Amino acid sequence: MKINDSKPMDILEVKQFSEQDVIERLRNVTMLEDEDTRPYENAFISLENICVEDLFPPQRYVLKRELLKIRDLKWSLEKQGINLFHLNGFVRISLAGETEPIDLLPPIIEEMIEKNGRVTRIINDGMHRIYVAYLEWVLPQVVFVRGIPKHLPYYAFPIPEKDWTKIEVRDDIPDNFIKKWHRIRRNKKLYRNFNSAFMNVGGPRGNPTK
Repeated sequence: MKINDSKPMDILEVKQFSEQDVIERLRNVTMLEDEDTRPYENAFISLENICVEDLFPPQRYVLKRELLKIRDLKWSLEKQGINLFHLNGFVRISLAGETEPIDLLPPIIEEMIEKNGRVTRIINDGMHRIYVAYLEWVLPQVVFVRGIPKHLPYYAFPIPEKDWTKIEVRDDIPDNFIKKWHRIRRNKKLYRNFNSAFMNVGGPRGNPTK
């Protein structure tokens, strides 16, 4: 979500897309560094309601400003009759002061089988929204993707404990902070480019070596 957090959200227009729309577009998502590879093309994709405690975060922190921004977005969408945690597809939002609309998808959850054989549901996209759902005791609707090619795992490992109380709520990230534990040195080779099928849904953040 590329939303300017320096001003309150004034939603001018919301266009809703169906469950089938979000699934079909996800099948066309490419890898960030390989536009010919579509990791979800033959995967099983569905919208599911999954308890936050059953999801594995790969990220060891959330930012306060992002949590507040998402809460503001949730309240603004409620005025439009839309539940942030139950989109039933995805929405395209036009905001005052923004030159382009923003696509908002449900959080993306991928099923991964780790080296020890354990099956995990890892949060690919939407970590801050899932954390807000955790704070508000919500059962969130997510996109659940299964059957991803084994050579295209999510680029970081899930946190083994799956303990949401250990996620740090921070104002900023210090230079020596390990945000995620990456699977490979060139981790961006495993990054999914959601902007290849949607509009302004975000991208890689920060230094990839951290």
